[in-house]
Amino acid sequence: MVLITMAPSMHEFSGPLLSSATSSRSCSISSTSSEADDNSPPTSHRFELRDVATTYEFSCKSLAVLSGHIGSVSCLALCGEFILSASQGKDIIVWQQPDLRQFTKFGQGDGSVKALVAVGNKVFTAHQDSKIRVWKVSTSSENVFKLINTLPTTKDYLGKFMKQSNYVQTRRHHKRLWIEHADSISCLAVYNGLVYSGSWDKTLKVWRISDLKCLESIKAHDDAINSLVACKGIVYSASADGKIKAWGKHGNTSHSLQGILEGHKDVSLNSVTVSEDGKWVYGGGSDGYIMGWEGNANFISWKLVSETRAHHMAVLCMCLMGEVLCSGSADKTIGIWKREAYGKLCKIGVINGHQGPIKCLQASPCNVGNGFLLYSGGLDKTVRVWWVPKRFAI
Repeated sequence: MVLITMAPSMHEFSGPLLSSATSSRSCSISSTSSEADDNSPPTSHRFELRDVATTYEFSCKSLAVLSGHIGSVSCLALCGEFILSASQGKDIIVWQQPDLRQFTKFGQGDGSVKALVAVGNKVFTAHQDSKIRVWKVSTSSENVFKLINTLPTTKDYLGKFMKQSNYVQTRRHHKRLWIEHADSISCLAVYNGLVYSGSWDKTLKVWRISDLKCLESIKAHDDAINSLVACKGIVYSASADGKIKAWGKHGNTSHSLQGILEGHKDVSLNSVTVSEDGKWVYGGGSDGYIMGWEGNANFISWKLVSETRAHHMAVLCMCLMGEVLCSGSADKTIGIWKREAYGKLCKIGVINGHQGPIKCLQASPCNVGNGFLLYSGGLDKTVRVWWVPKRFAI
C-alpha cells in the first residue's frame, strides 16, 4: 500500500485558472459565442486557448434543453437507447434517443434519488432513504421499468437478522445489520458482475448482481463517500475526508485497500474519474481544483502530476471521454480539458447555459462528426445536451 500525500494548497480563489503547478506555460482564455436565432435550436460556442506554443480552437453545440423534473437533477445514466435522469424530487425520467423525447417516468415516491447505474437489463437506483432499488427493463410490456427488488433483499435479511455477530454499531445505542447502509447512499458503480455503493455513513458495500446478495461492507473512509468509479479491477472512492482510496481483490478474496491518494488538507473530494487504461486518476475538490495522479496497477509508483485550478467554486462532477476531461461545478459552468503529456490538463474552453450548479455529467460517443455527446444535469432542474469535439484545431 502506498500513501501519496500532497501539501495543502496555498492558492487563493482570486488566482489564475491554470496554476503554475499545472503548466509552466503562460495561458490565457478568450471566448466568444454566436447567438442563434429563436428558430434555430442549436447554439454554437467557440473558445480559443492561447499560449506561447499552441493555440487551440474549440467549438461546441447546444443540442437540447430537457425539462420535466420537479426537483434538482442529481444523476444521469445511459441505458441502451435511453438516457435516464434522476432527481431530488423522487422522479426518474427516461429520454429516448436520438430525438430526446420524454419516453416515460418511474420511481416516484421512493425517496430522493442520489445515484443510478444501468447494467444489462437492470437499473439500480440509490436513495436518500438508505435503500437501493432494482428495476428490470422490459420492452415487451407497458411497464417498461418494473421494480423487482430492494436492497438489502428480504432473503438477505432473513439469513442474517438472528445472529448478533451480523450487527454493527452505527451510532450510540443503535445497531444495524452490516448489510444495511445507515445513511443516504450517494454513489454507485458497476464492475465485473458487482455493484458498489458508497454512503454518507462512510462505508462501501459490495453487491452481487446475479442474486442481489450483499457480499462485503467496508469501513472505507473517515467521512462521507461522495463518488465511486471502477476500472481495471480497481474501485476508487472519493470522500469528504479529502482522500481517494483504491480497492481491489484477487480471485475469491475480499476487497482490500491498494492505495491512498490524498488531496488538499481540509478539502472535500466530491468526484473521481479514471482513464480507460487505468493510468490516470483525477479528483475534483470543493476548493475548485482538479488533482491528477499517474501510476500503475500495483500502486507502487503513483505520483501527483497535476494540480489545476479548474473552477471558482467546488468541482461537483467529472467524466472522461478519451483524452478530454469534462468538469461540472457549483459555479454553473462546465470546463473542457485536454489531457496532455504526463497527465497534465490544458483548458480548452468553458460551456455556459445552466442556471444553477451542475451536479452530474455523462458522456457518450457520437456517430456524427469527430466528437461526443455530453449530458449535464443541474440544480436548475434541467438536463442539457451538448456536442463536444474530440479533436481541436491548432
